[in-house]
Amino acid sequence: MIPVILSGGSGSRLWPLSRKQRPKQFLPVVGDETLFQSTLLRLQGIAGLESPLVVCNEDHRFMVAEQLREFDLDNQGIVLEPVGRNTAPAIALAALQAREQQSDAVLLVLPADHVIEDKAAFHEAIELAEVEAKAGKLVTFGIVPTQPETGYGYIQAEGQGTTASAVKRFVEKPDYETAESYVSSGDYLWNSGIFMFRVDSFLQALGEYQPLVLAACERAMVQTHSDGDFIRLDTKSFEQCPDISIDYAVMEKTQHAVVVPLNAGWNDVGAWSAVWSVGQQDGNGNVLRGDTMLHESSNNLVYSERRLVSLVGVDDLIVVDTKDAILVAHKDNVQDVKKIVDRLKDEGRTEATIHREVNRPWGAYDSIDSGSRFQVKRITVKPGATLSLQKHHHRAEHWIVVRGTAEVTCDENVFLMSENESTYIPLGSTHRLSNPGKVLLELIEVQSGSYLGEDDIVRFEDRYGRSDKKSA
Repeated sequence: MIPVILSGGSGSRLWPLSRKQRPKQFLPVVGDETLFQSTLLRLQGIAGLESPLVVCNEDHRFMVAEQLREFDLDNQGIVLEPVGRNTAPAIALAALQAREQQSDAVLLVLPADHVIEDKAAFHEAIELAEVEAKAGKLVTFGIVPTQPETGYGYIQAEGQGTTASAVKRFVEKPDYETAESYVSSGDYLWNSGIFMFRVDSFLQALGEYQPLVLAACERAMVQTHSDGDFIRLDTKSFEQCPDISIDYAVMEKTQHAVVVPLNAGWNDVGAWSAVWSVGQQDGNGNVLRGDTMLHESSNNLVYSERRLVSLVGVDDLIVVDTKDAILVAHKDNVQDVKKIVDRLKDEGRTEATIHREVNRPWGAYDSIDSGSRFQVKRITVKPGATLSLQKHHHRAEHWIVVRGTAEVTCDENVFLMSENESTYIPLGSTHRLSNPGKVLLELIEVQSGSYLGEDDIVRFEDRYGRSDKKSA
């Protein structure tokens, strides 16, 4: 069995913590691990499980690689989608990649951003589903509902109980009264977005019901090339692929769909109210992360990245404080957070897509302050890492080492800098920053010039395979 981790979501309802360039699956939203890491860690102990295949957005490739490395998690490859085309094409790419090794391998398809609290019950459901998948069935996992829920699609099963059952029909997100009738009937389950099937069974069904999807993915995979663990597709071929979910493409059409009930404390963490419901609550029902202080307040979620957040005499609020944005919302209205994100996008504001602190394959930078002709950044570089060899047309830079040792290239000069030492990089100079040491390098960069955008860069050499017009 090969786990396939789908990691392409944007998580806009968890703004301002989750943003396009670093969405919720790569964040420790609930526990100490990120949702992506938790998805992989909960698979440990399943017999016969091979290393996972990951399908992700090309912009997230270094985050995926880094989060795998943090827990020493092996993988069979990281398939990079040059553009998003929904779940059916993403799974098709993974199936075609797995077919290279074994055409009848069983795929366990998992979104990277779910919470499952009962690991043992999850493993039991997987064992039950594997029997069906090996027999050629296309298995989906249906969540045993705990309440009427209008935010999920539903699956109607032919039978009831704890065993696999044929799927009678899929239904869209209902209104509340309809959801109540579904739950009371006992034969409806929430649609989890988790699947299991043999490679050949899925590809045969996809070819029957969505031949354009299969053909486009096959063309894209014919011209793949490996870049370390990264598997790169032919962009033009994949761009021609229809945008469609696996439910619409296959599961709602096939006669071989089977649903396995899953009662394991599942939550898709789709909104801040869901984060509150799965979080560790104190005696007053508050879920607290970071530096917080509350008085006569209950049933709140407070998330603070770095400063003290205090609540007095309020209930049922969501308060999220990041370095560059604050969200205050009532728990009953958290689905509307996406409307704020949409407005930010319409106005071209960067808060919709990136955080103030931006991760890079070599480390990270935090934009501490800025003005009309200056910008100050705190830069951290991992041991052994190096930025690209580059130059700027519109800005000069001052570097001051705060911790660690820096190796600096500036035109023809290469030299070391230690703590409390500084250097000046003139406008137009070819330069590079590296960390030759064993500890994290931390420095302050002060930029000055007429234009300070991240696209003012000419890159001459880069060990991470990035092109020009990207951040250093």
